[in-house]
Amino acid sequence: MEEWGYVVDFLPAGRAGERLAEPMAQLIGERYFTLLEVTPKPGINLSLGQKVYIGKENRAEIDRIRRRIEFFEMTAAAKNELEEVLKIAVEKREADFVGFFNKCGPVSIRLHQIELLPGIGKKHMQEILEQRDIKPFESFADVRNRVTLMPDPVHLIVSRIKEELGGTSKYYMFVRPPSLHKDDGYRG
Repeated sequence: MEEWGYVVDFLPAGRAGERLAEPMAQLIGERYFTLLEVTPKPGINLSLGQKVYIGKENRAEIDRIRRRIEFFEMTAAAKNELEEVLKIAVEKREADFVGFFNKCGPVSIRLHQIELLPGIGKKHMQEILEQRDIKPFESFADVRNRVTLMPDPVHLIVSRIKEELGGTSKYYMFVRPPSLHKDDGYRG
């Protein structure tokens, strides 16, 4: 269950064509990158990228969680804001994602989790594994500095998260897989 989320869109008048016009926001969860639609408390204005508490008790800005949504249900504005918000979330959880580089393992005999990052092939994977065997990585900068021609690790992870959010991935490393049923019972 998500405790915190980042605002990717805020519609103070709600969606056009809704029966009951009430303010609505779309969020992405901080921990599992769950996409949610929420109703803010009366009089609360939310800003893009704002981190809000969505746990069970004493929410300051959020009145209720309407539902879990899928990527295709996001507004155009939310999709446009998503990459920047994900970058912030990944950078704030740097230790978790550097830990991924230090601990990830094979998915199968022929595929390693590192290779699931867009732009990482066998050569980069091998170099990452060799470098982490010498000494665990300490930061994103350490990964960049020790692996030859390494793409930006934050960008790699953000790209993978966006791919997983699309709901068509075979493997999910960072995002909770999409629900098999329309209403998955998420009540936050």
